Amino acid sequence: MKRAAGFTLIELVVVIIILGILAVTAAPKFINLQSDARVSTLEGLEGAFKGANALVFSKAAIAGKEQDSDTTLDIGGATDPKIRFGYLQGDEASIKEALQIELATSGGATLADWYFVADSPSAGIVTIYQSGSPYSATDDCHIEYTPAASAGALPTYNVESDDC
Repeated sequence: MKRAAGFTLIELVVVIIILGILAVTAAPKFINLQSDARVSTLEGLEGAFKGANALVFSKAAIAGKEQDSDTTLDIGGATDPKIRFGYLQGDEASIKEALQIELATSGGATLADWYFVADSPSAGIVTIYQSGSPYSATDDCHIEYTPAASAGALPTYNVESDDC
């Protein structure tokens, strides 16, 4: 009589369970949806920032204020944002008004979608990061905005997404 060769049902079930456990633990490392969502949201904010600044510059040019280093501009909102050479200055109130986003100062009691950190207030450099995302001096999951430094210069936007 010939003996049958193959796997028993118990061996097959054990292998399937082990593969299932491996898949559950390894899949989040390959399919990092939260990180992708944060990066996408930062890129969306960058686009909104650029669009708002283009509109602000257009209004500033019409009003003849694109050469002024420190002034305000009426954009039809509750408050007039501060502009520098036709573009938004790096202060919380101006960014909040022009972008129409929920923005709070980091460490404040207010819950907001975005948090604002003035990195270099004299130069107007600011960092904006999303609520719930990692943020510290070493984390790169934010957008950095630097206003125009002179007439004819453009503001810069730097999306840091390595640690999202």
